[in-house]
Amino acid sequence: MEGIADQRPLFGGAFSAVLPPGVHDVSDLREIPDNQEVFVHTNTDQSIIVELLEYQEGVSDPNAARCHFEDVAASNDAQGRAEVVNVEPLPLAQLSLTGCSSAWALTGHQLVSKFNEQAQNTVTIHMALFRMQQHATDLLVTFNDPVTIDPASSSSIGAGTSANTSPHWTLDDFHRLLCTLQLHDPGVFG
Repeated sequence: MEGIADQRPLFGGAFSAVLPPGVHDVSDLREIPDNQEVFVHTNTDQSIIVELLEYQEGVSDPNAARCHFEDVAASNDAQGRAEVVNVEPLPLAQLSLTGCSSAWALTGHQLVSKFNEQAQNTVTIHMALFRMQQHATDLLVTFNDPVTIDPASSSSIGAGTSANTSPHWTLDDFHRLLCTLQLHDPGVFG
């Protein structure tokens, strides 16, 4: 397992995790809401989003994961074009995150159009939901992994043309991030 030196600070150092190779912080390009950390692959259309969200009170853990998936589908304008494939618990013993009452993995698919384009890309969505009830927070980590990019999509322009290409992120990269995610400052929850 990677050492502490490989940990990248998140949310101003309140959290940290080992991120995949070839990661680029989107906040270097545009403003990102304070409750999000957004990273993109330098050569693919893959992305990882870490979000601090309001705890879904009165919702069972697997249904909370589904609710967050539906919210992502709505923000991607993928309603009616999204399906959940699997929801399963993540073993807490494999995680480094303290204060997590339960953790859930969700896999699904969405048809997503970027920038109001007609072209639709098929994206596999891997989500990890960390329920942090004592902090009234659901920590959501989303890995967007395009399966098919429509040739007419702006996402296909320049894909794979860089001489400095990093390998595609894998589920192993995503799981490494999840297992190394650590809370350092509970003050982040306000």
